[in-house]
Amino acid sequence: MPLICLVRHGQASFGADDYDVLSELGRRQATCLGEELRRRDLRDPLIVSGTLRRQRDTAALLAEAAGWPVSAEIDPRLDEYDHLDLLKRYPTDPGNQPVGESGSRQVQRLLDAALRSWIAAGEPDGWPAFSSGAVAAVADLVAGLPRGRDAVVATSAGVIAAVTAALLAAPAEGVVALNRAAVNAGITSVLAGAGGLSLLAFNDHAHVTGDRRHLLSYR
Repeated sequence: MPLICLVRHGQASFGADDYDVLSELGRRQATCLGEELRRRDLRDPLIVSGTLRRQRDTAALLAEAAGWPVSAEIDPRLDEYDHLDLLKRYPTDPGNQPVGESGSRQVQRLLDAALRSWIAAGEPDGWPAFSSGAVAAVADLVAGLPRGRDAVVATSAGVIAAVTAALLAAPAEGVVALNRAAVNAGITSVLAGAGGLSLLAFNDHAHVTGDRRHLLSYR
């Protein structure tokens, strides 16, 4: 049975002119991720990513560190939702900001609220399309995966949350919680069997703990 490793990209450039670029920490995280995946001895893994630069660069860096062919297949259904657009479409009263809240924490709180609103809106071209597209991307990958091969999918927190929530039949609040908890370069493992997809592990990040704890980040 093939194992599908959904991996979140390394840290992007929060606060920079171009968010869609791995930070220096993000590049180190992607390399560490590749070393961890090499240790797991996956079977001739097929590497897939979304179209976003942070996803493609994570795929290339982890493949290089793992000693696998660097080229990756591309599937736009693995792209992240536009978080800046969501924040504009579903604004939250800034006066509710807790005292002493940092910039990144504020953005996360506002994004949580916007994500809840987006899911609740239920617009056909909104969350339902995004979520079903993410699930279909993984299902199609499994259907086309040659026998005896595993896969590594370099994607983003929203996609991983959508797939995980679908497998767990989690409600909207569960999606938000999964999205919030996602660690950069975390590994979510899905097993593909005769009965369909089964979640084995969510957000595994043991490879950025202990003496590598300095590599741990959430945003």
